[in-house]
Amino acid sequence: MTHFIDEVINRKNIAATDQLVATDFLEQVPFPGQGPGREGLKDALQALFTGFPDMHWTVQEQIAEGEKVVTRFSWTGTHAGAFMGIPPTQKQVEVWGVVLDVVRNGLFVESRLLMDTVSLLQQVGVMP
Repeated sequence: MTHFIDEVINRKNIAATDQLVATDFLEQVPFPGQGPGREGLKDALQALFTGFPDMHWTVQEQIAEGEKVVTRFSWTGTHAGAFMGIPPTQKQVEVWGVVLDVVRNGLFVESRLLMDTVSLLQQVGVMP
């Protein structure tokens, strides 16, 4: 999962998902409008990269047991593009989250992302 964060998210290499993520990937808590499988994940990532092109994730803590990996992370970025219908504000954001992932046979197969979305919306100025 550390490699996925570094390569796909921090390097914005969406093509790497073809080698790292199962085609039938399951997002337990999908982003609004996120489709199924690996292609849905790619679309969700592209939406994040469009909204926050300088997005960078930092792993604060990570625990792995068997197939499960729990990662506590934060990410920073500049709201420089449209994101979920919100026009760019050029505001800097810092968001925290926790993600429970499943890795099976060397592939990322399942995820449950819990992220401080309220704080994100407050930081871009669309929520008090």
